[in-house]
Formats: sequence, structure tokens, C-alpha cells
Amino acid sequence: MGRLLLPRIAVALVAIEHVYILVLEMFFWNKPLGLKTFNLTQELADATVTLAANQGLYNGFLAAGLFWGLFTGNRLFKIFFLGCVIVAGVFGAATAVPKIFFTQALPAIIALALVLALDKPARQRSL
Repeated sequence: MGRLLLPRIAVALVAIEHVYILVLEMFFWNKPLGLKTFNLTQELADATVTLAANQGLYNGFLAAGLFWGLFTGNRLFKIFFLGCVIVAGVFGAATAVPKIFFTQALPAIIALALVLALDKPARQRSL
């Protein structure tokens, strides 16, 4: 397996996960799938559907940044957006549901470690 393939796969999986979260939060929040996924009552889901859509949009921006990093090969984009996912996952785990750390932050931590270890920047020319 090529040196760059493993970090690319890891970043792509984190990006895909955030597209999935976008879909859940924007379109299924107050539907049976969203209610089950987020352990919500119908009343709470209906009352917070606009907030969830906004939250889903932010997850879409995280995915877009990660896909852009993959598309351009820009290591700094990947590092920045993985860092954003990690911060969001840690904050969500601390303030909402602890399992968010394992479902959101941990995959991004693994992807970031792979990017830092294997996706080395091109050697700079000496002056």
C-alpha cells in the first residue's frame, strides 16, 4: 500500500462520516432514523429541527474542507480540517454525549496521525 494511500483513505472516511452526519441532522433529525440515532423524543426533535439543520450544515463544511484537501493534495487543509473535527468531537463529548469522542474525534485523531506520519510535505529547496 502506497505511503499516501492510507492517510487518504482515513481522511476520506472522516469526510464521508461528516456527510452522513449532515444528512442525518439536516434531513432526518425528526424522522425515525434521526430519532433513533440521536435518542430523541419526537417533541424535542420537532422543537430543535432548525438548530439541527444548522449543525448539519457545519458538518458539511467540515466534510467539504476535508474533500478539498484530498482533491488538491493540500496537507495543511487536511491537518486544519481534521483539527476542527477533533475539537468539535471533544467539545461534543464533553458537553453532549461522551460517545461522540469515539465516533467523531477518535477517527479524526487517527486520520491526523496518519497524515502527519505518512503524508510528508515535499522537500523544500535550500537557499
